[in-house]
Amino acid sequence: MALLKLLAINLLGGVVALPFLWIQRGDSFEHARLAALMALDAGQVATVPLGLLVGIVLVATRSWTRTPGYALGSITILFGVIVATQAWATMNWVEGRPSGVGDPDAEFVMALFALFSGVITTFVGVLIVLFRWTGYESQAAPSSRGDGRRSHQPMSHVEGHSS
Repeated sequence: MALLKLLAINLLGGVVALPFLWIQRGDSFEHARLAALMALDAGQVATVPLGLLVGIVLVATRSWTRTPGYALGSITILFGVIVATQAWATMNWVEGRPSGVGDPDAEFVMALFALFSGVITTFVGVLIVLFRWTGYESQAAPSSRGDGRRSHQPMSHVEGHSS
């Protein structure tokens, strides 16, 4: 669950790169949308591997104790849907416009990467909500076996959790 939570946070964290990597070549809304998607893609290239590395370390040391919640899952789903729909619209715009500003093939590929990112982000959000809804608790639930291993019990077994 630590990997899933950090993946969601770092997919969302790609937004931090927007002001720093903004390269807009035209004056229309479509050019601004393309610039935002390209900056988001570049930001995610930096944040996602870093987050996965941190997640692997946290899982290996078993220092992550909280399951991601509905809020993170819902925000991740919403963000993924917005990115995917904007990428789809940008791909259609790039395909239908005459050449003149920028390289249409490269712009199409960047919009395709953004579409892929939006779909993956939506999928991660759905997984978070699904795991939370089913009551899956990977590390916070006390072990009932007595052998030191953690059990995978529903959250209703965690003390202080009410359904």
